[in-house]
Amino acid sequence: MIQLFTRIIRDRNFVLILAVVLGLTIGDWAENLKEYTFYILAVVMVFSTTGLSTKALFPLKKMIQPLLLGSVLNYFVFGAVIISLAYFLMPTPELFLGFVVIAATPPGLAVIPFSHILEGDIKYGIVGVLGAFISSVFLAPAIVGLLSNVDGGIDSGMLFMTMVKLVLIPMLISRLLLWEPIKPTVEKVRGRVVDWGFALLIFTAVGLNRQVFFSNFDVLFLVALVLFLSIFGLGWVYEKFAARIGVKKEVAMTQNLLLTIKSSGFAVVTALTLFGKEAAIPSAVMAVFVLLYLLYLSFRMEYRKKVKRNKE
Repeated sequence: MIQLFTRIIRDRNFVLILAVVLGLTIGDWAENLKEYTFYILAVVMVFSTTGLSTKALFPLKKMIQPLLLGSVLNYFVFGAVIISLAYFLMPTPELFLGFVVIAATPPGLAVIPFSHILEGDIKYGIVGVLGAFISSVFLAPAIVGLLSNVDGGIDSGMLFMTMVKLVLIPMLISRLLLWEPIKPTVEKVRGRVVDWGFALLIFTAVGLNRQVFFSNFDVLFLVALVLFLSIFGLGWVYEKFAARIGVKKEVAMTQNLLLTIKSSGFAVVTALTLFGKEAAIPSAVMAVFVLLYLLYLSFRMEYRKKVKRNKE
């Protein structure tokens, strides 16, 4: 029984679903965590980026394409789709800005393990995520600064420093955690720190906006529609496109993940910090859609394998 319980609380999917459920049921507690979300995310980013190996960048000549394409897919292709949909469908400026933050958010680190689970190209995923993270220091302030128009706009210098604090500094600190004497301990606890850290961030976003989930169904539907089209719809279109132009199956799967999987925890904190709790609604809902999309891809792969085995 204890082993079963331990296995359940270590399951990433269970932890994220639990965060959403608790946010809806005891979300009043979220107000107590609101002031600490920035620091929670900083700790999560330190531990999570220990999984990004700088050695994967070499030989550099072969890595330039995934390094650049990770940023293009994550920011420009996904960003163009989600911002366009949000511009026409969102009823308030705050909700639109929530989607702007999502467009400016780096990819979720789940891209790397799911590249392995879904039989993609793991090294391509590591390099693509690393490239997108590095470019986020410059691209995120540019995207948000260009598309926000709140009180005369957002200070790009402040945004740049936010990205330095949340991306660059944690990545540098994470290199220290790879020091051989402590590396085994860090790798042992990394998954739990990251999963439960993100769970706290999702709980906070859902809890602060729980009234929307229970009363404002029109807003919830529009937010869900934009996210469904941007994640499931765009992912399906890219799969067809990649197959048509002859991209290797393994690479295409990882590119699909780089295109559609955003860091919901990062988006939650950035939206809360810059634009307030209403702007965090899209990020909170996105956490659910990212989880559903990854589960969908996993179940689909298993189903296709089963069909293939039966035919043989």
